[in-house]
Amino acid sequence: MTNFKDFALLAPLNRALEAEGYTTPTPIQLQAIPHALAGKDLLGIAQTGTGKTCAFALPILQRLGKSGTTRKPRSCRALILSPTRELASQIAASFRAYGQFMHLSIDVVFGGVPIGKQTKKLSTGADILVATPGRLLDLVNQKALHLGDLEILVLDEADQMLDLGFIVPLRRIQAMLPKKRQSLFFSATMPDTIAGLANSFLTDPVKVAVTPVATTAERVTQGVMLVSQGAKPALLSRLLSDGKQGRTLVFTRTKHGADRIVKHLARDGIESAAIHGNKSQAQREKALAAFRAGSCEVLVATDIAARGIDVEGVTHVINFDLPHVPESYVHRIGRTARAGASGMAIAFCASDERPLLRDIEKLTRQAVPVLALPEGFVADQPRARDTEDNRRPQPRPARPQAHRGEPSRPEQARGGKPGEHRRARTRRFRPSGSAAGGVAGQQAAHPGR
Repeated sequence: MTNFKDFALLAPLNRALEAEGYTTPTPIQLQAIPHALAGKDLLGIAQTGTGKTCAFALPILQRLGKSGTTRKPRSCRALILSPTRELASQIAASFRAYGQFMHLSIDVVFGGVPIGKQTKKLSTGADILVATPGRLLDLVNQKALHLGDLEILVLDEADQMLDLGFIVPLRRIQAMLPKKRQSLFFSATMPDTIAGLANSFLTDPVKVAVTPVATTAERVTQGVMLVSQGAKPALLSRLLSDGKQGRTLVFTRTKHGADRIVKHLARDGIESAAIHGNKSQAQREKALAAFRAGSCEVLVATDIAARGIDVEGVTHVINFDLPHVPESYVHRIGRTARAGASGMAIAFCASDERPLLRDIEKLTRQAVPVLALPEGFVADQPRARDTEDNRRPQPRPARPQAHRGEPSRPEQARGGKPGEHRRARTRRFRPSGSAAGGVAGQQAAHPGR
């Protein structure tokens, strides 16, 4: 098969593929689509940016379009679980593009936005529902959705699900699913924990792997710059201001680190935006829209965006911090060199990050070349908070002294005289009556003991 028409898809699907400019399937699509069309469970492994979404979207649209079954209120026929909001939105947009000439309802639900509108929308049911696990369970708990009529389940980016701690929600969702269903798993990496999860969800699956596990995109040119932690902000500004960088994604390890980088770049006259878990959904969508439109060419993100950003024309990915999980490096740099384009991935590595670099090289089975620093740049610089002025100890403020005879704060709070609260704490409670006489009194009060 060398053309999408060889899959014998419905006419509306072929029409949509032509409108989108799709002609030749990618390797993952070529191998996965026939098995998925046949109704088999599937475990698909392919690096990010190779067309996994299309590989499961077309078979789902084909099956639902041919069945003639109508959706029921507060239910869905196909469920796609996504680890992040951005990826969920991206998947839903792909389904709408491929199914633009079909009469199927496609909804997306995730957290960070009011649940009321989502509940109202699902009252009539959905043919295809894309969801994050947390919001899906919220809807189920509110009885706005049930999963008993589900026909197809897709778990996309299964390994990141576990990285983000979704194992418990996934187990809860699994218990609600009908046993008779088709299940499709897609991921860029397949550690042992994911293999175990897949075995519990899938029944006699077909395994499709178009690339070795955790390989990096072939068209990505990689390199690492060895600098101190304190030199990283200045190096980033230097690289972004030399005019050679195009649309650039900068990855940090923490949310606060992303915000600090945006502020630092702003001081150097470089416009950027941050996207991370502390941002509201509106802020995240605004930042992504500006990045996608080109009005903001630098987007600073945590790993929440490593698999949720599908933006054309990303020329550079800069790993400001190396990730603790080496698989995340593969997904980060996969944001460039998409759809046949080429890209550049640069990592900043401080001395304490050398073990993380070795883990990445071990996982990808290739050495990351060391790049020369810009001419005249000093590789070892102190952090801003470690400068001499900031290290100088500041005098501690003097504690206010009470005037002689003035009650201390605890005494003032009790409204008593000085020392009165101390005497009150030392008083002992003595029982009265027959129990006051110690053991003898207790025995008299309770002769049965």
